[in-house]
Amino acid sequence: MTTTQLIEQIHTKQSFLCIGLDVDLNKIPKHLLDTEDPIFEFNKAIIDATHHLCVAYKPNTAFYEAYGIKGWQALEKTIKYLNANHPEIYTIADAKRGDIGNTSSMYAKAFFEDLGFDSVTVAPYMGKDSVEPFLAFKDKHTILLALTSNKGAFDFQTLNVDHRELYKRVLETSKTWTNSEHLMYVVGATKAEYLAEIREIIPESFLLVPGVGAQGGNLQDVCKYGMTDNIGLLINSSRGIIYASQAEDFAEASAAKALELQVQMKAILAST
Repeated sequence: MTTTQLIEQIHTKQSFLCIGLDVDLNKIPKHLLDTEDPIFEFNKAIIDATHHLCVAYKPNTAFYEAYGIKGWQALEKTIKYLNANHPEIYTIADAKRGDIGNTSSMYAKAFFEDLGFDSVTVAPYMGKDSVEPFLAFKDKHTILLALTSNKGAFDFQTLNVDHRELYKRVLETSKTWTNSEHLMYVVGATKAEYLAEIREIIPESFLLVPGVGAQGGNLQDVCKYGMTDNIGLLINSSRGIIYASQAEDFAEASAAKALELQVQMKAILAST
């Protein structure tokens, strides 16, 4: 999917919501555990109930890898279901990959060619040759970890390197890489006060912003400092939506939570 197509969907749905499909079998409704593939059945129900309210879904691959081959098969079924039934939806493999060049090439093929995701999250620590293999794929995006929402972000990401914070060095350097126009960036919602300076470095790039909802990020602050003329934001909410209920009406409850955010987003878009 191209950036232009993503922007069109945002305007069509009046939403820039991304829903994280982070499935924990200890948290899903108990009646699903009796089905042949409880992870997929949970995802399918969430997708069927919320697809009209969001523009993206983001499965975190750890929640599938933890269940071995059955978990990976559920991930494959989920992405195939999305691509077949809702091809307008932008898909993100939250895999946080990044390794030497030939290994990164294989990771890229796995997520872009085999599974058919539109994008994948990548760690920048190993530098240019670990990221450029992902950037070589046409109409695919690489979402680079820039400034994350966890407490440990301050261990390295905000350290000064020659009087410049490390995350800013990452942003600036990544712009010089081949096919850097295929880059998006992860910036946590709990770091909203940093967004104005981030936008000075990458004024037009899309940002994937986790942390709204359960982690305490504020949607209005993120939009105030991070929104661009082309929106430029994908706001992710995972637990706050998909675990809104553990009863049999869980899908309807998740849709209600997604609608709350979509209504807020529609109002923000109307005011810009």
